[in-house]
Amino acid sequence: MDPPTLLVFAPTRRAASETFIRANLRGLPFRVHAYFGDERPPMQPLRCLYGVGVLISKAFTRLGWLRLASWPAALVARLIVRCHQPDVVLAEFGFHAIRVMHVARWSGVPLVVHFRGSDASSESKFRRLEQRYRQLMQVASGFIVKSIPMRSTLQSLGAQTDRVLISPSGADAALFQGASPETAPPTFLAVGRFVPKKGPLLTLAAFERLQHQLPEFLASACRLVMVGDGPMLEEAKRLVHQQSLTTQVRFAGVLSPAEIAALMRQVRGFVQHSLVAPDGDSEGSPVAVMEAQLSGLPVVATRHAGIPEVVMDGSTGLLVEEGDVQAMANAMAQLVRDPQLAARLGAAGHERMSLNFTVEHHLAAVSALLHRVAQQGARSSLP
Repeated sequence: MDPPTLLVFAPTRRAASETFIRANLRGLPFRVHAYFGDERPPMQPLRCLYGVGVLISKAFTRLGWLRLASWPAALVARLIVRCHQPDVVLAEFGFHAIRVMHVARWSGVPLVVHFRGSDASSESKFRRLEQRYRQLMQVASGFIVKSIPMRSTLQSLGAQTDRVLISPSGADAALFQGASPETAPPTFLAVGRFVPKKGPLLTLAAFERLQHQLPEFLASACRLVMVGDGPMLEEAKRLVHQQSLTTQVRFAGVLSPAEIAALMRQVRGFVQHSLVAPDGDSEGSPVAVMEAQLSGLPVVATRHAGIPEVVMDGSTGLLVEEGDVQAMANAMAQLVRDPQLAARLGAAGHERMSLNFTVEHHLAAVSALLHRVAQQGARSSLP
């Protein structure tokens, strides 16, 4: 029997941050047709039309014509559905889903929406579009979210609990393995874009405070490696210079997953000071946190969004409150002073991730939801 057909609508596949969308396309057991809002190939009329439709939808949104913004891409999506005859439609990101949501009503093909973080929290991608999202909750047949707080947000807008799947994106077990924090030098690794919700300046502030609460021989041995780029990178570099930490903090730039995995095998622990950004933007469940634990690293992070669901405080890592720089410094100091504690936390994190939070777990859960929704849609279309 041929696999069912899945039609995917997504804003982009080129950005580095959309790695997980590409992983879904490769790993789902469906016959997949994918359309992206930033692609307009002239020799492929439907893809070109879809890109143009999304462009017009974006323009209408900026002008504040929110009702009209749901039509241009949806009209093209209707043509695409007629062409491919999918069993189920998957829209990546809530803000993109509201551009195509009408196609579910017009075609009768069930729609599943994959929320990932900012699309369920930030002012620009969520709050100002709240009425559109309320309509989406009634139109879609299923939702995928990254954490319990994200599920609660959708429920507050009208989503039915039994339609919401909580499934963090997971980590790649083939790549992320083999860390030995007890034998590694007291080096900490941070991975993520230099944007407010990742808290890179607070991570740096915690590392600076760490220097003042350790004996000089330990403090001078500590290092911090920060991977990624983004709008706050230059400010972070200036802060490091002001704090006279240029010999101890290294900015590694954007690295491949394999390069990040190799770094995780060379450090004592992973640090990330996630918090709610000024515009409301929040994490889902940061994948780098899961990758670090799967590698066998202890994690020092914040009680933010889905992090407490994947990092067990005192068992697989150490959690602090958002904005509490001193508490983060204290937690890092524990790992510097006690390599065996780092080893115990890392081993427990590896075991828990292996059992619950790999890419394979995520794809299996998403596939089960898509199959169930497709089957329900087929039954409802029977005379």
